Amino acid sequence: MDNQLVAQCEQVAKQWIDSDCYDAETKKAVKAMVENSDKTELIDSFYKTLEFGTGGLRGIMGPGTNRMNIYTVGAATQGLSNYLNINFKDRDEISVVVGHDCRNNSRLFAETAANIFSANGIKVYLFEDMRPTPEMSFAIRHLGCQSGIILTASHNPKEYNGYKAYWDDGAQVLAPHDKGIIAEVNKVKVEDIKFEGNPALIQIIGKEIDQIYLDKVHTLSIDPEAIKRQKDLKIVYTPLHGTGMMLIPDSLKLWGFENVHCVPEQMVKDGNFPTVKSPNPENGEALTMALDLAKRIDADIVMASDPDADRVGMACKNDKGEWVLIDGNQTCMIFLYYIIMNRKAQGKMQPNDFVVKTIVTTELIKAIADKNNIKMFDCYTGFKWIARLIRLNEGKLQYIGGGEESYGFLAEDFCRDKDAVSACSLLAEICAWAKDQGKTLYDVLMEIYLEYGLAVNKTINVVKPGKTGADEIKAMMENFRVNRPAEIAGSRVVCTKDYEALKEFDADGTEKALDAVDFPEPSNVLQWYTEDGTKVSVRPSGTEPKIKFYVEVKGTMQCPKCYAGAVADAHEKIEAVKKSLGL
Repeated sequence: MDNQLVAQCEQVAKQWIDSDCYDAETKKAVKAMVENSDKTELIDSFYKTLEFGTGGLRGIMGPGTNRMNIYTVGAATQGLSNYLNINFKDRDEISVVVGHDCRNNSRLFAETAANIFSANGIKVYLFEDMRPTPEMSFAIRHLGCQSGIILTASHNPKEYNGYKAYWDDGAQVLAPHDKGIIAEVNKVKVEDIKFEGNPALIQIIGKEIDQIYLDKVHTLSIDPEAIKRQKDLKIVYTPLHGTGMMLIPDSLKLWGFENVHCVPEQMVKDGNFPTVKSPNPENGEALTMALDLAKRIDADIVMASDPDADRVGMACKNDKGEWVLIDGNQTCMIFLYYIIMNRKAQGKMQPNDFVVKTIVTTELIKAIADKNNIKMFDCYTGFKWIARLIRLNEGKLQYIGGGEESYGFLAEDFCRDKDAVSACSLLAEICAWAKDQGKTLYDVLMEIYLEYGLAVNKTINVVKPGKTGADEIKAMMENFRVNRPAEIAGSRVVCTKDYEALKEFDADGTEKALDAVDFPEPSNVLQWYTEDGTKVSVRPSGTEPKIKFYVEVKGTMQCPKCYAGAVADAHEKIEAVKKSLGL
């Protein structure tokens, strides 16, 4: 145990105990940590201040500087309020939207933030109950607000909560505002936080925004005639106890689907997520109850949204009638393939249309875009970067869809964050369109692979919790930078991209700068491309204590029946890649 670190944490903790700014319950919990002979909880709670970064806040709930509580939420909101009052000082009224998910304390944190904004003279539109993150993004634009926040930890375990800040375009904040807000937040002391709200400046919103938003989502339907013919498509949907239950069943009904079966046990708002190990549709276990229901009723498709309804996971039947999970890369690829092919078929495609994917998402999307003469942009992981490209190209190019491997997709530009409401609706339409031709979603996936080639992707998460874990992750990234691999799984590395240095290196070490337009600032990501088409990306997670490796290997298949064997071969290659990297 580091005695100096313990002493440092005890000193900060005692300031909380002695201050009049903290409530009695918080002081009691902090006192218990100080008096406990095991200092682990004390260190984890106080070894640093929970950082308000470019993605806002995310952390475990509880008392302490490194925890999500009304004081860390309060400091973030006070700092954001200060920045808004500086940045928009010439406006007669500054306004924000405040939303939240189903998590424990989310309503408390949302109401706390609403009070602080209003105490600083800022008009607040507070959702009456939990709502999807994309609806909050939409509301900022629809109501003409200057900012907005959502209290959510997305798909993290139940112990977590989070705080995401958005700007007037409905997207998460980017430069220069991200740095400006962070600077203001870092100046805030607990005694500066104005907790006493002004009720006259808080307006409750709800169903009226829901309807406007759902009507806009419905405009995304490309082939409503296919839906009319397949309105009895059997859909199983689960919100995993989260915000999707507020809008997704209604959206599917509005699109014309009449046979939607929601998992009843998971249509219950519950921040403890009692029916799943983790409320993450990326994990197959989270879809267990939905798949059980699908098997009982012989459904056509299974869909699940995460707690704040910005991600969608799905499953469909393969050629043997067995239920299989479709991963995030495949889902994103199916969305963009459908949008491009059906816009072309209906004469809706325009020369200025463009799509976006993140740098860690499958390269098959680029193959689809290139073959169909559609402009495609690559960007950093995170939908704020997709939103940035939409904003930069407004009035010049038309965004028709974009997504990432982590189960996020955005089909529209009236919202500026990934959207499971529109994604679930569009996914049901794709399923209806396929069934209208006597096909399944699995058949569509096989057609894509046969036309554009096979790529198999796997994300490897190496979890490193606490301060020691953060130090280990930092050391791993430094080692990879200093000792760039010359080969991976027996194939020569022909290109290395270091997004922190904003440089690209070829096999001989010759370097050149990365495109400053596409990648305007450094990011702690490394990528390696090998001679045989393998791509490996590595980055520390911005929201969880883990380092993530994204591996894509190429495969070959001559027919749909070759798929299983080709995937098995690809997974052998992925194991070789892991061994090369010491994973």
